[in-house]
Parts: sequence; structure tokens; C-alpha cells
Amino acid sequence: MPDPDKVNSMFSRIAAKYDLANRALSFGIDTLWRDRLVDEVWIRNPKHVTDLATGSGDVAFELRKEFPESVRVEGLDFCEPMLDEARRKQAKAGFRNMGFEVGDILKLPLADASTDAITIAFGYRNLADRHAGLLEMKRILRPGGHLFILEFSQPHPLVRPFYYFYLKTLLPNIAGLLTGDVPAYQYLSDSIEAFPDRQGVCDELEKAGYRTVAAIPMTFGSVALHIASV
Repeated sequence: MPDPDKVNSMFSRIAAKYDLANRALSFGIDTLWRDRLVDEVWIRNPKHVTDLATGSGDVAFELRKEFPESVRVEGLDFCEPMLDEARRKQAKAGFRNMGFEVGDILKLPLADASTDAITIAFGYRNLADRHAGLLEMKRILRPGGHLFILEFSQPHPLVRPFYYFYLKTLLPNIAGLLTGDVPAYQYLSDSIEAFPDRQGVCDELEKAGYRTVAAIPMTFGSVALHIASV
């Protein structure tokens, strides 16, 4: 499992160029993945949404734009430099009824049954203990609430050789040019390769006691949106 101190340090180093790297390395497709996530949250009509591992706030801002101002949107992350980027973007956009706070998914500073929906985009695989994280997320969800996990996955076998050639060879070098931090993106490719496939994540959700577990594959299965209820 990932070392949380190393993960925090890595994201602190790349925070200022994180958004630029995401757009470039995904060829802009990451915006479509987030749009699908937000659409699925919108269908469930929550009154309070908590975005965990919020990073620079991209998902939180899309949620804020989609929902009426009466719906509370909050973002938590354990990396302060990433939160600084999110707060800067919020101030520039002028969004209200949302906030960004420090929070570790393994020990969230939130009350039991305090939110209707949890989103976590590309942060689940970075948890030092995924089972403990799922239990903590379940703790803060209200009965009938939903968890949405957007995460890299294992693509279709025909696509997999090309996918991993890009991840392990091209991506770290391109990212190094954009951010000056090759090791951070070597970690990205290694963590994706070691991460379970869609069924594996569904099994983890069911083991943690979640119900109505489903997975939606995107982009040849290289990314999946997992949805579960409590």
C-alpha cells in the first residue's frame, strides 16, 4: 500500500502544475470522466456532497456548477498545497456555499451520517488502507447515501499493451517536461498497474458493507466509475 507521507510530499511538489499536467496527459479526456461522475451524482439528488481527495478542486467545482447553491459542496484533502490551489481557484470563480478543509480519509473530521454523497476521483488507490478508508466513508454517509469512486482501472486486454507503454514510457517523460518531477508520475504508472480491476474494487466495496455496487467502464476500461450505497 502507498506510504501516506510520500504521497503527500509528491502532491505537494506538483500542486502548482497539477491541473496543467492532468489536461495534457489525459488529452483532455479527464473532463469527460468528471462530467459523467457529476451526472451520476446529480441523478441521486443529494443535499450535501463531500468530495474527498479533492486535490485542486476540479470535481468540487463541477459539482458546484451543476447543483443549486442550496446544496452544500465541500472538499477535503490531506495535502495543504493542493488545497491552496483549490482555494485560489474558488476565490477567482467566486463560488459560494462550498469550502476546502484539511482531512485525511482514514480519519475524517466529520460527524457520523453527515453527508448524502461522497465523491473521490483518482484518490482511492493512494490510500494506505483502502478497507479502513471505505469504512470511514461509510461512517459519514447518511442512510441511503451514495459513494462515487472514479479511478483508473485495467483496460480491455487488446488495449492493455499500448496503455501500459504510454503509462510506463511516455507519460513520465512528458510529465517530467511539464512539472519537472518525473518520479511523481513514475509512481502514477506503478500505482495504476498494481491497482485492482473493476471487479476487484466492487469486491472491496461489498466487503466493506456497501450495497447496490456497480461499475461503469470508460475509455476502453482504462477508467471506471464505481457507485455504491449504504
